[in-house]
Amino acid sequence: MKHFINLKDISSKDLRKILVDAKKRKNKRKKLNTLEVDKGAPLRGKLLIQMFEKSSLRTRLSFYLAIKQLGGGTLTLRSNELHLGEGGETLEDTAKILSTYGDGFMLRTDKDEKIEKFKKYLSIPIINGLSPSSHASQVLSDIFTVEEIKKKPISRLNIAWIGDSNNVLNSLIAASVKFNFKLNIGCPRNYKPKKFVLDWVKKNKKKVYIFNYAKKAVSNCDVIFSDKVISLNDKVNKRKKLSDFKKFKITENLISHAKKDCIFLHCLPRGSEVDEKVFFSNKSKVWQQALNRVHVQKSILLYCFGKLG
Repeated sequence: MKHFINLKDISSKDLRKILVDAKKRKNKRKKLNTLEVDKGAPLRGKLLIQMFEKSSLRTRLSFYLAIKQLGGGTLTLRSNELHLGEGGETLEDTAKILSTYGDGFMLRTDKDEKIEKFKKYLSIPIINGLSPSSHASQVLSDIFTVEEIKKKPISRLNIAWIGDSNNVLNSLIAASVKFNFKLNIGCPRNYKPKKFVLDWVKKNKKKVYIFNYAKKAVSNCDVIFSDKVISLNDKVNKRKKLSDFKKFKITENLISHAKKDCIFLHCLPRGSEVDEKVFFSNKSKVWQQALNRVHVQKSILLYCFGKLG
């Protein structure tokens, strides 16, 4: 049984196998309608249970379509609809019930510890649909999008992240180690990645490059990543944080310092961190990026269900 929680815990070989499978599956779906099932229906009869403790649009839709296109089904739960919680059912008992009824469990949560606890008690695979320290499914899909557009391995590209040090960046940093690509991070001085993230990079004898000037971070890069500066549940002084990031807005002027064929990616939803002229320009590939999550998550499901290649 294989889980999909953090990119750092999955081998480079397995991550590459997921991407190769996703490419094949996407190519084979060109003439199929949205809910038509892939040939062979590899997950026929399987049920994926999804639970959301945080708002979701793309993750919810993409996992729904992913399991459907593989021939399986899905049931979506909200934690406040369950007995789980204070004075209710224990997490251990909940995990046993989930394992009895379902074949896989996707959790989007605001606590990393909750994923680890579920992993301990589940007898079915768990997939991280987002947690405070990781957004692995998002970033693996982003790697797929970069390679699809650039038509070369990401290891031969220079990647820049401009923005806050959050769960998406943590997973992108892990990906830079697993896929061996150069990663520049542009952020204000007090917003660099957490020590445990950088320590893990160092332990793996790799390096990420941190700049306090956005133009230096994007210099000579092939891809610029960004994310919302103020997250939905950010418990910070929002006015101050937005002020701190004022010089890190993705503008046409900033992108002019990157390579001419540089592309822009954003995991969405967007905020004021990107100029509309950039967001709706031909350099922006955000819609392709969003749709690709279906294809990659199908291959993630197959990996977890032991049906990958």
